[in-house]
Amino acid sequence: MDIGQLLATAANLMITGMVGVFVFLSLLISAIIFMSKIMGRFEEPVVQAARTPSIKAQGVPAAHVAAISAAIAQYKNKQKS
Repeated sequence: MDIGQLLATAANLMITGMVGVFVFLSLLISAIIFMSKIMGRFEEPVVQAARTPSIKAQGVPAAHVAAISAAIAQYKNKQKS
């Protein structure tokens, strides 16, 4: 076999593989979209619970801030000794 024939065979094999992968992925995506549409019909509405204020909205209690500050100060004092 000469080099031209080998290159033609390699190109043919590459194109065949790429087309095969493209077809497989297209079928996979189509199946996922189809299943999603089917499952959407059977989906029950989601009931959302009443929202409670987050910690950011409430703020950090002063007692927690004091305790954390005391712990940091104690740690720094131990590191100096």
